[in-house]
Amino acid sequence: MPTVTILPSGKTIEATTGSRLLDAILAAGEPIVSKCGGEAKCGQCHIFVTEGKKSLSKTTRAENEKLDTIVGVGSKSRLACQAMLGAENVTVELLGFNSGF
Repeated sequence: MPTVTILPSGKTIEATTGSRLLDAILAAGEPIVSKCGGEAKCGQCHIFVTEGKKSLSKTTRAENEKLDTIVGVGSKSRLACQAMLGAENVTVELLGFNSGF
């Protein structure tokens, strides 16, 4: 089972391989928004993956298209609703007003 570490809080949670990163973040009690129900349409769950990015599922066309419309996207950007966990540990950084930035 991979471990997901969430910054800036430092919370850590074990998750199931193949589950959505969004579900792990929510299970940890972190404030993350996903208004579109996980369909890569709202972009509210934009995060940075600081470690373990190669363990996540590949970026889909729908995710890439949505990321192209978001300000502040970088090479570490993912939509938590689209990223499926692999077997390796992952560290993510929450963005926006809920994360304290």
